[in-house]
Amino acid sequence: MEDNPKKFHIAVFPWLAFGHISPFFELSKLIAEKGHKISFISTPRNIKRLPKLPPNLQPLVNFVELSLPHIDQLPEHAEATMDIPSHLVPYLKKAFDGLQQPLIEFLEKSNPDCVIYDFAPYWLSPILSKFGILSIFFSIFTAFGMCFGVKVMVGKSNDEDNIISADYLEQNESGVTDVFRVKETLFGADFIAARSCMEIEGKFLELIENLCKKKVIPVGLLPPSLQIGEEKNDENWDTILKWLDKHEKWSVVYVAFGSEVILSDEEFTEIAKGLELSSFPYLWILKNQVKDDWLVENQSNKKGLIWSNWAPQLRILSHESIGGFLTHCGWSSVIESLQVGCPLIMLPFNSEQDLNAIPLEEKMVGVKVQRNDEKFNRDSVAKAMRSVMLKDEGESYRSKAEEMSKIVGDKELHQKYIDDFVDYVELHILTSKH
Repeated sequence: MEDNPKKFHIAVFPWLAFGHISPFFELSKLIAEKGHKISFISTPRNIKRLPKLPPNLQPLVNFVELSLPHIDQLPEHAEATMDIPSHLVPYLKKAFDGLQQPLIEFLEKSNPDCVIYDFAPYWLSPILSKFGILSIFFSIFTAFGMCFGVKVMVGKSNDEDNIISADYLEQNESGVTDVFRVKETLFGADFIAARSCMEIEGKFLELIENLCKKKVIPVGLLPPSLQIGEEKNDENWDTILKWLDKHEKWSVVYVAFGSEVILSDEEFTEIAKGLELSSFPYLWILKNQVKDDWLVENQSNKKGLIWSNWAPQLRILSHESIGGFLTHCGWSSVIESLQVGCPLIMLPFNSEQDLNAIPLEEKMVGVKVQRNDEKFNRDSVAKAMRSVMLKDEGESYRSKAEEMSKIVGDKELHQKYIDDFVDYVELHILTSKH
């Protein structure tokens, strides 16, 4: 940890989804490493779910718990998108908007120098401006995906560009559209931080800057360390490791769709049958749903390992038996896979994940499962897996993924992005105080 004479207080306020909370938490730790005080703001249950801080950062990171107001449509203890089906997420946004007053009270009491925030609090920018607090919008999305949204907001999209789901454009039960939220937070910020890097998305980062007329600072990809979470549930890893060790190099498909994708019965069946058709051994992380009948039948054939507990994804992906990753294309999962040079079998479930898949397919680091009328089937799942997993067919994908790992897994490169970002923040806090 650096001895920093210019110590500032930086508050961090992510949206209530772990695909957002985790990169915000990772960024917080990296800023704290530079000697700054962090206030990480979320709800009590979400804060309890975070991994333990390393001892050297514990004095610098303060967790601020704000309780969500009660909303009739939400189940008790629902504090993140992973706790609810997707149709209830607008009510979670409504509850999130109810954090406005407690957040104002925190700002008045704690007087941070800067707030790094997410897309959801459309009401926050004017408040920060009033308090004279530096405001930074942090995008956890790809720069490529952000370009589509920004073009819609500034009225420069065309038919080819506009593949954003209508759900984002329509007013929902929270009272506003998602596009309105992003527009207010993005354009209201002093500048934009992006989970990206020039080496992979340089032209899109520059395009966002031109469209928004606002400085865009890449913070790097925040690739996780293999040490993260190693203290947790070692018996889980031991069991998985023993199973992986029995298999040949590049022979196993790793299957995981994040914490928030809930498969329909039809989708579950087609993926399961696709795995059987492909004939590859597989490790399937099924935290959200386990179909007991299918599970019993499957486990008896010894082809796959179904895992319903916590699993150390990066350690799994880095095991030499893993030959491909069947993924929903969440940006964090993509980064973890490409960090260790593992090619992708892409099965996106929403427009954000679709946008992630487009440039990845162009870069040939993976294959997308084909859909007809928005549906995939067992044959398309099996075909995509064979394209990546078969020795000769998959060679080009493995080679491109390995090439990409030299950027994604370059710790010095991504640390330099963090250093530059923190320098920029420090400079602007100092400037704003004079």
